[in-house]
Amino acid sequence: MPNDIKTIAVIGDGGWGTTLAIHLNRKGYQVKLWGAFPEYLDQIRRKRENIKFLPGIKIPGTIIISEDLASTIADAQVIILAVPSRFAVGVIRRLKAFNLSGKIILSVIKGLEPKNPVRMSEVIERELGKIKLAVLSGPTIATEVAQGIPSTAVISSRDMRIAKKLQEVFNSESFRIYINPDLIGVELGGSLKNIIAIACGVCDGLGFGTNAKAAILTRGLTEMARLGVALGAKRETFFGLTGLGDLVTTCVNSHSRNRFVGEQCGRGKSIGEIITSTEMVAEGITTVKAVLALGRKHKVAIPITKEVYNLLYKKKPATKAVSDLMRRKLKTE
Repeated sequence: MPNDIKTIAVIGDGGWGTTLAIHLNRKGYQVKLWGAFPEYLDQIRRKRENIKFLPGIKIPGTIIISEDLASTIADAQVIILAVPSRFAVGVIRRLKAFNLSGKIILSVIKGLEPKNPVRMSEVIERELGKIKLAVLSGPTIATEVAQGIPSTAVISSRDMRIAKKLQEVFNSESFRIYINPDLIGVELGGSLKNIIAIACGVCDGLGFGTNAKAAILTRGLTEMARLGVALGAKRETFFGLTGLGDLVTTCVNSHSRNRFVGEQCGRGKSIGEIITSTEMVAEGITTVKAVLALGRKHKVAIPITKEVYNLLYKKKPATKAVSDLMRRKLKTE
């Protein structure tokens, strides 16, 4: 445990933010968890459970839960950003009011800025300037990590000293942490896989078998790597934990929000109906817009992404989307 890190602030009371708060508390750190809605935070404090986003998992009484951003980050050496991507800019701009000198900012957001297709680390640097910055990503279903089920993740930073320090902070017997200098690839993997997971969910919704899901998963990974390389990432990163690993988890887990969205689409529900039926955030819904724009900008073929976009925003029938993918021009693998 690094001697200079004692207090950690988690910004975002969703399932993943709450899970990381519990995990770090178990390791002996003083953890403060911030949320934007005081009434809901009162409920969490009283019940010591995040009923909406992490039901069934008890939150230790030593974790401080607060709606006061200033007191949450005041004495923290590490600030974890765990808010949905569509709310990230607003929260990051609020941080500008505080002295962040010496603090490490760790993004665990798996998404892109919706209106401007850039990675979250780019948004953070744009808004906060030169800071100590890292990202964490990987195949991490929140409930499994919270329950102490063996899991893995990757931390990346342009400054590998920061990555190694955070590796020590997060690593445990049940949560093994690797480091990777490919910041672009690590961050993109966690964002792009959500779109492919929606496509795999469509296969489930249509009642297809494992052949179809294997094809979507495999060709989807190729699509992720192709776009990632065009954006400056290393191809091999997409065959590691933050690419293939995260993709498999999100495509096959029954609790995956993005897979669930695709399944409902496959069953004929509209995106509006799906969104109003749950409070959970499926990042792929907004990410697909940004990724389609990036594909067009860099002239990269991303056919699965295109069909997911058509399903969500053009009301294209799922069966027609599948048919169009199968009837594409023949080519080598």
